[in-house]
Amino acid sequence: MSLVTQVLLLQVAVIAASLVVGFGWHISTVDDKLRDEYAERALAISDTVAGDPDVRAGLQRLGGTDLNAAELRSGVLQREALDIARRTGVLFVVIANRDGIRVAHPDDAELGRHVSTDPSDVLNGEDVLDTDRGTLGESVRGKAPVIDDDGTLVGFVSTGISTRRVADATRRDVAVTIGLACAALAVGIVGAALLARRWRRLTLGLQPEELVDLVGDQRAVLHALADGVLATDHRGRLRMINHKARQLLGIDAPVGAALDDLGLTPRLRQIVDDPQPVPIAATVGERIVLVSSHRVRADRRDLGVVMSVIDRTDIEALTRELDSIRSMSAALRAQRHETANRLHVLSGLLRHGHVDEAADYLAEVTAARGGAGLPGLDNVEEPHLHAFLDAKATLAHERGVSLSLGAQTWVSGVLSDPVAATTVVGNLIDNAIDAAAAGGGAPRRGRVDVELITADRTLWVTVADSGDGIVLADSADVFAEGTSSKDGSLVPGGRGMGLALARQICRRDDGDIRLADPGGRAATNRQDVLGGAVFVAELRGAMVEGALDA
Repeated sequence: MSLVTQVLLLQVAVIAASLVVGFGWHISTVDDKLRDEYAERALAISDTVAGDPDVRAGLQRLGGTDLNAAELRSGVLQREALDIARRTGVLFVVIANRDGIRVAHPDDAELGRHVSTDPSDVLNGEDVLDTDRGTLGESVRGKAPVIDDDGTLVGFVSTGISTRRVADATRRDVAVTIGLACAALAVGIVGAALLARRWRRLTLGLQPEELVDLVGDQRAVLHALADGVLATDHRGRLRMINHKARQLLGIDAPVGAALDDLGLTPRLRQIVDDPQPVPIAATVGERIVLVSSHRVRADRRDLGVVMSVIDRTDIEALTRELDSIRSMSAALRAQRHETANRLHVLSGLLRHGHVDEAADYLAEVTAARGGAGLPGLDNVEEPHLHAFLDAKATLAHERGVSLSLGAQTWVSGVLSDPVAATTVVGNLIDNAIDAAAAGGGAPRRGRVDVELITADRTLWVTVADSGDGIVLADSADVFAEGTSSKDGSLVPGGRGMGLALARQICRRDDGDIRLADPGGRAATNRQDVLGGAVFVAELRGAMVEGALDA
């Protein structure tokens, strides 16, 4: 037997027991209550008759024990007593004098005789309520003394209501009571059934032991997952979150907290409010995560939203490092070809006996600046940035873009976090190269200007390009997650995370990235600027004094 059925039966049993106790007590006392009620009614009639001036006057004349029954039968008191009994529906109205002799009675044969019950209490001036058997059978009686104007007791009035009538009234009351009890029981059963149905819907038809097993399995699975999982109900309150989700999203709020109290970024909040089954990239602090969500429904009811979170920070870092390695490999490959060409030239000169020309050519080659011939690269003493810029110059050359260093470029010391610094610099240069290569605003070769300056431990980076500038309606949106002019259909989570991540890295140490000039067509006529966008990055604490060990 299911727990829902057990609870239903228990509720019905409790309701039935409560009704039996409550209505049983009422039924057990209803007879006594009705007897008292009818006795009070009989006494009220007796009091009314006893207060009649004609009754008091008649009893004053009819004293003694020797009364003429024929005169009593035709007397005023007899007619009045019979008329009152008929109109009130009582069994009898008996009038007796102070000697207990009946002067009015429904049975004419009883007139002039002594009453059949003890009249001592009422003749003492007291009202009497009792149940007794007389000449007309058992009845509930109310007796009231008759007092004349002088205060002298001249007789009494006794009114009786048949106990059979009381019993009929008791049966009717009991029947009504039982009917009400059955109706209450029926309402209770219907309510218990509706409650059981509601319970079954809330628990999706699962039994308690199944719910316990389900919760245990859920906790074991969710906390064993390598991905973060977060669930909210239809009211927007946190219902479940595993340890990985707390770690990735930085959530400390307890289960039951409102969405507004979780501290989600606007992008994550949008994904919860508007479920996105396709993973979308988002930044949380210094992390990049892939987030997807879907709405859960059961029995046509909205149960809430489940959001899964995958950490992509390590993959993004590896991608950046791989990009740097590819750029350097491309630069080395280009240098290898250039070196081979120079050796071929030198070998030809020597083979044909042009020794002086070979010496001059060799002096020119050894005096030439390394790399892709990037002017000003010697001002960058930091080895990571030196090699990185040399590689980016080669990559730009292959894309048909000229990369140059600003005249004020000067970088001394070494990077405290080379990966973070090259991530920021590389993102700005890559975006500038893409913009300059795709820019159609000028017929000349695309150009990117980079300027790096160190001040104390801060690295300042300025990157300008000759592209078409920022084409967004609001140029500040360029730092928003997911904003990109490139096709991101083949990239997991989409594009538009580079600038957002770079800004997160800069702001980690109270630095920042700013869009100094959005560029555009209005700037192409100026001779002192390239015409494209200009970004300025401030990386505080990026540099430390000293040099790398050889």
